[in-house]
Amino acid sequence: MSDSCDLLCLDLERAEALRATRPTADDAESAAERAKGLADPTRLLIASALRDADGELCVCDLAWIVERSDTLVSHHVRSLKAAKLVSSRRDGKMVMYSLTAVGRALLDATLPEPVQA
Repeated sequence: MSDSCDLLCLDLERAEALRATRPTADDAESAAERAKGLADPTRLLIASALRDADGELCVCDLAWIVERSDTLVSHHVRSLKAAKLVSSRRDGKMVMYSLTAVGRALLDATLPEPVQA
């Protein structure tokens, strides 16, 4: 069975209305980049730790939680930040990370919150 129609059955009015309101190419590109931000298991674990902490964590804490080296976690946090899924703030010699609202929404749609015992 083919995944496409066997005949042209375009609902032109409906298709044109949807076409007029679709995201711009730039918006689609930005959304795809954000989605790619969670397309790595380590980044997904980091984002999950930030969500479950319900606050800020530093790279040292994140590395301990996800059982990866601090240099690897730092690399992945930069990727999450570039995708606008994580924000940071400097606190003296430490840099604290937290999920952005977009990061939390995307993570919640991807990975459900753990059940509290």
